[in-house]
Amino acid sequence: MTKQELVEKVHDAAADGHSRRLTAEVIDATFEAITKSIIEDGKFFYPGFGTFTIKERKARTGRNPRTGDEIKIPASKTVGFKVAAGLKGQL
Repeated sequence: MTKQELVEKVHDAAADGHSRRLTAEVIDATFEAITKSIIEDGKFFYPGFGTFTIKERKARTGRNPRTGDEIKIPASKTVGFKVAAGLKGQL
């Protein structure tokens, strides 16, 4: 699903007479708040959907797939997602 498709679905579901532009702004604000929560608190939980958390990846040695040479991959952070039981049961 693309952002535009999400805006269309939310706009159609709301059926409150507001513009699609306002719907897009609300969705953008929602994702900004989620992002801020993950950065500041280290996690974001939405009941019935799941939990986003910051995960640490250790430094490791990998291989260049083209040449086969060993390369050092530095430590990094990423966002992990654990699905809630309610959503998992629907999959």
